Amino acid sequence: MSTPEALSDEDAKLVTLARGARARIGAARGAAVRDETGRTYAAADVALASLSISALALAVAQAVAAGARGAEAAAVVADAPSDDEGRRALADLGGPGVIVHLVLPDGVVASTVTAGA
Repeated sequence: MSTPEALSDEDAKLVTLARGARARIGAARGAAVRDETGRTYAAADVALASLSISALALAVAQAVAAGARGAEAAAVVADAPSDDEGRRALADLGGPGVIVHLVLPDGVVASTVTAGA
């Protein structure tokens, strides 16, 4: 893990989308993914009796369902941000080097890792 410098405007947008997705339903985590064309997908954790999926895995699934063939970056927002399941899915889509910003609810980036880490 590394401590990131200032986020690019595109990555800051991912953080905003992930925070919004989390806040909308009061989920433990929110996530956003940017695909290879610059389109973004945001999601929150789903926790039903018959279905449980992480916010990042769901955002990746939305990207794939929309026809994405790659990923550039992602952000995950949570009290203690981490998302190994979703990072594996992100690596499947974009490769192990895709950047993932792990962000606290106030928008402060706790760390930046890669999808394959």
